[in-house]
Amino acid sequence: MGNEKKYIAENRKARFNYSVEETYECGLELQGTEVKSVKNGSISFPDSFAEISNGEVWLKNFHISEYFFSSIFNHNPDRPKKLLLHKDEIKRLTRKVDEKGFTLIPLNFYLKKGRVKVTLGVCKGKKDFDKRETIKNRDIDRDIQREFSNRMRG
Repeated sequence: MGNEKKYIAENRKARFNYSVEETYECGLELQGTEVKSVKNGSISFPDSFAEISNGEVWLKNFHISEYFFSSIFNHNPDRPKKLLLHKDEIKRLTRKVDEKGFTLIPLNFYLKKGRVKVTLGVCKGKKDFDKRETIKNRDIDRDIQREFSNRMRG
């Protein structure tokens, strides 16, 4: 009951464009009406990424729309959001990102015990031939599943 997750949004494009090496669960430092907007699902993050600076992890290009029912004192939709991680995890991420080709990409957002969490992936960009292979494998799996279901029907 306590570890139930309610998914808000998933970045499906990330798993297509990147190969995910590791994942980390992070908290988000949100201000004011941002929490209500996130819970409504008013977020956009197709090209967002995380950046490590001064021992802190920041989420960039992550848009949280303004909350419709709030007053004029609303949040800035495009401000960088701080991710909450332990120091040893940040050190590990820093070493990984310093390697060639690794980047930090948010994979999905969800609620856990009423708090907004993000799954951060340590990803490496796929080449075009890798993407074509992914599409080919997905089509083959779909055909196998279709053939299996046709045989089960008779």
